[in-house]
Amino acid sequence: MLRTNHTFLNYLEDLYTKQENKEDIAVNSFSRGEKITVQGEQLSRVILIKKGVVKCFLMEENGKEYIVEFLGSGEIIGEVEVIKNTNCLCSVEALSEVEVYAVGIPFFRSLIKNDLRLNNLLLESFAERIINTSSRASYQQLYTTEHTLTQLIKMQEKQGIQISKEDMAAYLGITVRSLNRILKDLK
Repeated sequence: MLRTNHTFLNYLEDLYTKQENKEDIAVNSFSRGEKITVQGEQLSRVILIKKGVVKCFLMEENGKEYIVEFLGSGEIIGEVEVIKNTNCLCSVEALSEVEVYAVGIPFFRSLIKNDLRLNNLLLESFAERIINTSSRASYQQLYTTEHTLTQLIKMQEKQGIQISKEDMAAYLGITVRSLNRILKDLK
């Protein structure tokens, strides 16, 4: 439910401390509720979460949010957009106080061309996303919404964050009304 990637985090921490041009990688902070990327807008930097939890979501044509994933330390945001040269595919919002490494796009592109370690980390990250997406789809087919909600509540408690009912419903792909019924039944 909460994706992390400590290998990628260690890689970027190392790059950050050794960088010659201090503008290539910056450390930025975001408050709870602050948008880090906005679906459809141009990306300004590639982001790697240093600490904190974010939600990655799509806004559907009907105005409803669908939460794709909750991301934590070491997860990268915006690399697909840079590779495909496109605007942000989804929005990312801080669910807690978040600190990120913000990598300049020209520097990131040069790393893609010259750094085999980055390319291997990206391939591993893409493969992990494919596995997670298929696992989540099968999980939702095999387990009840109540079970998934219980796991979501446990993750929330473990991370010490507050996930709104709207976000829980958006992650589960149900209405808030249905969520309230399930919560009532769980008590």
